[in-house]
Amino acid sequence: MGVGALAAGAIKCVKQWRPDADIAILDYAKRGEFYNLVVNGRDILVKLVNIRFSKKLFLPNNIALLIVLAAAARVIPFRRLRAKLIAGNSTLMELDSADVAASIAGGDSFSDIYGFGRFFYVCLPQILVILMGKPLVQLPQTFGPFKMGVTKAVAKFILQNSFAAYSRDRDGLTDVRALIGLRGDSEKVRFCFDMGFVVDPVKPERISVEGTELDGAEQATCTVGLNVSGLLYIGGYSMNNMFGLKVDYKRLIGEIIDFLIMKKRANIILIPHVFGGHRESDSEACATVYEELKASYGGRLSLLSGEYDQGEIKHMIGKCGFFIGSRMHACIAALSQGVPAVPIAYSRKFIGVMESIGVEGYVADPCTLDSDGVLRVVDKAFEERAEIAKKLKGEMPYVKETVLNLFESMGLGRG
Repeated sequence: MGVGALAAGAIKCVKQWRPDADIAILDYAKRGEFYNLVVNGRDILVKLVNIRFSKKLFLPNNIALLIVLAAAARVIPFRRLRAKLIAGNSTLMELDSADVAASIAGGDSFSDIYGFGRFFYVCLPQILVILMGKPLVQLPQTFGPFKMGVTKAVAKFILQNSFAAYSRDRDGLTDVRALIGLRGDSEKVRFCFDMGFVVDPVKPERISVEGTELDGAEQATCTVGLNVSGLLYIGGYSMNNMFGLKVDYKRLIGEIIDFLIMKKRANIILIPHVFGGHRESDSEACATVYEELKASYGGRLSLLSGEYDQGEIKHMIGKCGFFIGSRMHACIAALSQGVPAVPIAYSRKFIGVMESIGVEGYVADPCTLDSDGVLRVVDKAFEERAEIAKKLKGEMPYVKETVLNLFESMGLGRG
């Protein structure tokens, strides 16, 4: 869902820049398709140009084969022969017709933090774009860390050959400039807020809530949305505390629920941000927590069930008076609507994004804090939620305007 929020935000920014632009998404999938999206109240059609990350090397859209063909086309000195090579592959033709390409790398996957394979998974399409000679823009994201020499070298190549690189945290500016050997405040590397801030909330046609959603609401101080990360719930991709948390995440979630309901007299609704039946699904984790604890708190604990897109889940998060989330874009969905939020941070991306809007003091980092420390951050933010909401109301217009004008600020022109 975080990637969906980033994509939706990026498409909205493109349409702000060029309302008549044709947009296609280059991504891994078994088949191409079209997506219907609503941007600024208008229906738009977005084409998925599917590529394959497969051992079947001779599939015409296999990323390895595409890179070989693009490299060959790049060195062919004869224009007609180059055009013939590209015309023989529909994916290369799509890329060749593009004026500009942009990458968001899942927001935080331009790094080897998730492993060697994931890094190359997101880098290979960018290398393809570079070989095709198209301007490549790195949309606002977290760059690095790069712990391995080979990943650092590949990242350096991609960033050096990008038209512009936008970091969504200010520390990233220094890191990227150092990596590619730039001195001073080069215009190539710039700051911009996360794309998720401009995603539009959309009221779902159907809302499904399990439990007596607001039983005892007259005694409740606040309705708190709590996002439980399926990824953290299973211990990360390694399923063995991959991110080095100092706390047992499952136990921490229970302690947060007990603290808010029993000590703060709040109602809690569990809100997933990643859906599906896979092991890192938030919907699975939220349902498990709900089933284990619903009997202990009566109608004070409820569960948002069903599946929703990024606009719909943002609408639901916006109905909360306070929010706690382990998925960063769930927190951004809250903050962008003026809802005070505490991220349960497992990587540096959280602190950078929160710092960019001046609320870094409300990040709860379970990699450095024990459960008591996390609860102290939650308590502080909960008690100061009115002041936080006031601050967000003042900050958000500027944040959103900056993001929406991203492409205009690059100097690419309107064509």
